[in-house]
Amino acid sequence: MRTPGNPPRTRIPKVVVVNSALAGCVWLVWALVWGPRFLDILQANWPVALTMVFGSLIGGGTSEGGGAVSFPVMTKLLHVPADEARVFTFAIQSVGMTAASISILACRVPIERRVVVYGSAAGVVGVFVSAVYLAPLVPLPMVRVLFTMLLVALAVALLLQLFQRGYRRNPTIPEWTARERALVIGTGFAGGLLSGVAGVGENCVMFLLLVLLFRVSEKVSTPTTVIMMTVVSLAAFATHVFVIGDFTGAVVDYWVAASPVVAVGAPLGAWICTRLTPFTIRVILFALIGSELASTLLFVPFTPLLTALSLTTLAVFTTLCVAFIRTSRYAAGGHAPREVGDVRTPQRSGAP
Repeated sequence: MRTPGNPPRTRIPKVVVVNSALAGCVWLVWALVWGPRFLDILQANWPVALTMVFGSLIGGGTSEGGGAVSFPVMTKLLHVPADEARVFTFAIQSVGMTAASISILACRVPIERRVVVYGSAAGVVGVFVSAVYLAPLVPLPMVRVLFTMLLVALAVALLLQLFQRGYRRNPTIPEWTARERALVIGTGFAGGLLSGVAGVGENCVMFLLLVLLFRVSEKVSTPTTVIMMTVVSLAAFATHVFVIGDFTGAVVDYWVAASPVVAVGAPLGAWICTRLTPFTIRVILFALIGSELASTLLFVPFTPLLTALSLTTLAVFTTLCVAFIRTSRYAAGGHAPREVGDVRTPQRSGAP
């Protein structure tokens, strides 16, 4: 009990303690393992570390993943070979998004745990199959274009959903039957396949299902997909290290230089996401998707075949996304819950 005249104690927020501890652990390990050599590695690869300042914030705080920033910047601006940039994406997300996920769980940020369990398990299978068997066969420009078209379709659907009459957000998936479980598993596997060739994708694909079809709030969907992408990135990283064996050379130096940065940025991004409204999260996604589309149009060499494929893909994805938002099965109906903050919770019986 505070005595008169003594100032009240200032309590340090839990998120600050958790995130500081996470960053401190990474920095301590890096200091013990690499010592003074770390400064030389950082000096030689500082553009990569600078890139991940922004990439880690986006990776921890949105459904896009840090690879959505690192991959195009490294391949187009830093002239890193695409296969190296993809391996680096998995490696760096294994540090940054793991830190973000620990922060999310430790601070008890609301997530859809059923989606994490079933979707992540399917995603691990998908990313292994994709990294080992599909990635060597699929041209990377095609992958980037298909991923961009998926994001553009998502943006169109999110914009239309804002103007949907009677649209309400759910705190969790309203129904959980074999149908919903199958949808989550199938989407998780598809996201894993995309992630294996593009470096990202699991979080975007599952975000699409959660927000557009199941109407789950962005404040719940985003941290859910961050944790899922963490699990998939760890599985992909392990696959590249122990099965494919291409985590070597310059990629290791990129990873060493950027890891202490993402250990701070990704948990910070996850915390920032909890302070934003669902509408603000959407606006940020619109801006990120717009920059993704611009970079794809500027840097990817479009052939007539690739142009036709991209337009067809955009039409298919947009049709699917619009079908999702027009489905009323998971919309809050006559027993519409009352909104608390930005997430809706059920009313008590007899509440006005």
